[in-house]
Amino acid sequence: MSSVVPTFEPIAPRPSPKRTNGLLPWLRTNLFGSPGNMVSTLLVLALAVWWLPGLVQWAVTAAIVAPDADKCQAARGVGACWGVITEKWRLIIFGRYPFDEQWRPEVATLAMVALLVASCVRTFWKPWLVLLWIAVLALFFTLMGGGVLGLEEVDTDRWGGLPLTIMLATLSIVLAFPLSILVALGRRSHLPAISTLCTIYVELIRGVPLISVLFMASFMFPLFMPPGTSIDVLVRVLVGITLFAAAYMAEIVRGGLQSIPKGQYEAADSLGLTYWQAHRKIILPQALATVVPGIMNNFISIFKDTSLVTIVSLYELTGAMGLALNSDANWRPFKIEAYLFIAAVYFIFCFAMSRYSLWIEKQLSRSRNR
Repeated sequence: MSSVVPTFEPIAPRPSPKRTNGLLPWLRTNLFGSPGNMVSTLLVLALAVWWLPGLVQWAVTAAIVAPDADKCQAARGVGACWGVITEKWRLIIFGRYPFDEQWRPEVATLAMVALLVASCVRTFWKPWLVLLWIAVLALFFTLMGGGVLGLEEVDTDRWGGLPLTIMLATLSIVLAFPLSILVALGRRSHLPAISTLCTIYVELIRGVPLISVLFMASFMFPLFMPPGTSIDVLVRVLVGITLFAAAYMAEIVRGGLQSIPKGQYEAADSLGLTYWQAHRKIILPQALATVVPGIMNNFISIFKDTSLVTIVSLYELTGAMGLALNSDANWRPFKIEAYLFIAAVYFIFCFAMSRYSLWIEKQLSRSRNR
């Protein structure tokens, strides 16, 4: 009987794994991953090569930065007139606020923005953050309104520009969020009266544009007030935006509540938790986590919708820009540059909000994967 002697046969070497990090792998995956992506990328590059030189010439090379209306008129059609921003930036940013007192809205706005940034950092998520909100809001309205501490009193109809935009967006978001949760829970309530009332509120608000809500809050609502009673137009507008935003946000929250499995409710009942305990500790944290993109999308929409308050003679950022240019015939032809300026301001805030939303989603996904 012959024995078979095993022979060693080496396995052919396998190629090394491709890198998944870095610029080249990202380009290969996102821009050249398929024939369709490759064609689209090449078309966009061709358009950029054809279009960008003219844009650079208009926006940079031939642009006028100095606040000289004659030079800007001479460069029309050739270069941008950024001099309109140099000349009118104070009126665009602060609106009709008294010129000599514009340090007050500047300080108030910086304090509000710093508060918003601090509220987004986990380190500051402490009980004293609520007190900080109260202090900053008190500081904001004290500086803006004046009438105390030797500050000149400034009526709310003279507030405008970026401070008004940030204040309306911040307060409407802060007030609309808890209201939307209550409305969403009310729509899912087993009590017919509460469910019907919340449904009517949501459907009525969603059935009309925000301009109609602002118009009614500013011009129609005072007609129903007792004679001699007057509510400041800024308060009425803030209430209108808050109610409008809460109606849309309530449907987002309700979608998150409906996504929670029935077993979560049964588990809460088995633990003996009350209705509010179950929703505060189990249901709402999960529901809100699933609809973070929708909630942030609504926040961004609220921030941009503040531009509609111009209809009630409150000149926020967009309205202040129109006021600054329409009142001066020398700078009126350069609205494109002014619109690009305020578009950049809106983009900075909206982009920051979207990136923060992505950070929250990443943190939530990390906690789920533990």
